[in-house]
Amino acid sequence: MAAEGAPPFFAESIVFLAATCVAVPIAKRLGLGSVVGYLAAGAAIGPHGLQLLGSGEDVLHVAELGVVLLLFVIGLELDPQKLWRMKRDIFGLGTAQVILTGASLFAVARFVGMPFSTALVAGFGLALSSTAFALQILQERAQLSSPYGQRAFGILLLQDIAIVPLLAMVAILAPGEGPSTTGEILNEILIVLGAVAAVILTGRYLISPIFLFLAASRAREVMLTAALLVALGSAGIMHSVGLSMALGAFLAGVLLAESSFRHTLEADIEPFRSLLMGLFFVAVGMSLDVSLVIKHWIVVAAGVTVVMGLKGVFLWALSRGTGSSNSDAMRIAVTLPQGGEFAFVLFTAAVSNSLLTYQTANLLNAIVILTMLLTPLACLGLDRLAARAKAKGIENPSIETFEEAAPTVLVIGFGRFGMVVAQILTSEGLEITAIDNRPDRIDYARKQGYKVYYGDATRADVLAAAGAGNAALVAMCIENDKVMAKAIDLIRDGFPEALIFCRATDRAHVLDLTRRGVDFQIRETFESSVVFGRAALEALGTPLDRIDQIEEDVRGRDEERLAVQLEKGMYAGADRLHKVTPRKEVVKDQQDVPAA
Repeated sequence: MAAEGAPPFFAESIVFLAATCVAVPIAKRLGLGSVVGYLAAGAAIGPHGLQLLGSGEDVLHVAELGVVLLLFVIGLELDPQKLWRMKRDIFGLGTAQVILTGASLFAVARFVGMPFSTALVAGFGLALSSTAFALQILQERAQLSSPYGQRAFGILLLQDIAIVPLLAMVAILAPGEGPSTTGEILNEILIVLGAVAAVILTGRYLISPIFLFLAASRAREVMLTAALLVALGSAGIMHSVGLSMALGAFLAGVLLAESSFRHTLEADIEPFRSLLMGLFFVAVGMSLDVSLVIKHWIVVAAGVTVVMGLKGVFLWALSRGTGSSNSDAMRIAVTLPQGGEFAFVLFTAAVSNSLLTYQTANLLNAIVILTMLLTPLACLGLDRLAARAKAKGIENPSIETFEEAAPTVLVIGFGRFGMVVAQILTSEGLEITAIDNRPDRIDYARKQGYKVYYGDATRADVLAAAGAGNAALVAMCIENDKVMAKAIDLIRDGFPEALIFCRATDRAHVLDLTRRGVDFQIRETFESSVVFGRAALEALGTPLDRIDQIEEDVRGRDEERLAVQLEKGMYAGADRLHKVTPRKEVVKDQQDVPAA
């Protein structure tokens, strides 16, 4: 019997996966980063390369969800207070960069003979950088939380906001398009404000109770479905009123940044984000018309040079003028000189509204793609210059991450034991992150003023999202021995630098933890039993110096018994339990001894 036809996109998926498995490792080995590998793979397999796949436009519509999920994850990492602290970079530095770069590129376009409307769209479209591309570079280099990484993110966020008025500009410039009366304009403004309010109110008051309810079911697939629903649902609401989907997802992420489910959401979304981001860059690479670039290579080369040069100069000058060091300003300039994915959206809208010809839009798209390809080379060149400067004794402080300067502790399990541990640590001013998988505990701890997040300690991605990679110490305060054992193995494999301190449930658990080589363990009842026994002896009239002798002896015999049990088994060493502590003579100070 003949085999049935393959599912839709089955062959395309195989081609996509095979191309990325070849191109991305080669690009990473050359030091160019994974994004260049994706772009090269798309250019090779696309309609202008080996023609293994058709047009990249259909793929791009699906792959844009990767940008949406990226902005949602970034939003989860920013709480509203931190976002407010970045307002100067977002609305000051970001606005200045878009206006000055856009106006300059508009002037250049007018100088070479473009019509006014075409030059305006081209200039401001090329002024936008690629959020997906730049953030991927910053994340691969682990510099997103560095001072220059945060400033670069502020600029990118403003550019994402700027796409809204730029699309409105296209509608206004197009004859006979867009709202024509004051009433229509006010109506559109009210619809936009209503959509923003809907996302804010839902994220603020409804999402956390819903996730608490879902977490109680202990069904991971339901939590995953809900995470995708929140990210894509908020993006859909914004898109329905003409705003950026990525901006809507980012707003939802920020509103959930203080939620107890922040780290689990981030870990659940990450695999989908990574896969769709790769697909996005492959689709961009597929749209590169090599024959068009060759035919108009002088125009394209000049455009790439002008765009990267002007953007780089303005980024450096504005960053320096607003307080960045020279090294930070240089890194911002080489991270954000490329064109962005929203330029494709703007140019497509301009073609639909007869503001750009199809060939002009293709040339502008080619310029954007080539600036993306050249950006990792610019970063690599700056790295080599920095390495040479360092070899000459000139340090480059910009690559340090200062947010993690203070030691942090990850507390796993936030019951009574974990809460007391947290109280001791925070009393020293140490920063802690706590996770637990019981919604009732999380709710109680939040009411007590602690930030506790929902998370499964047996998942490496959740541990990473919760900050295990940056933690100086991991405090394992959970009751389940098997869960603790699996978590210890994950931490030892993935985060070997962290100290592991464990709560042991009983003597057998102590032996298991010792064999696993944890840095510290303690039975949850041992210390309280010692204190209880001391109090009983004191009530019976035993002198304090004798009580100290007994405690020291009991602790010593307990350590000896543990050593014997490690070697001979659980029931060995019982002879050390039933001994009377020998009395020691208390030596008085020399000054108390009477003279002969």
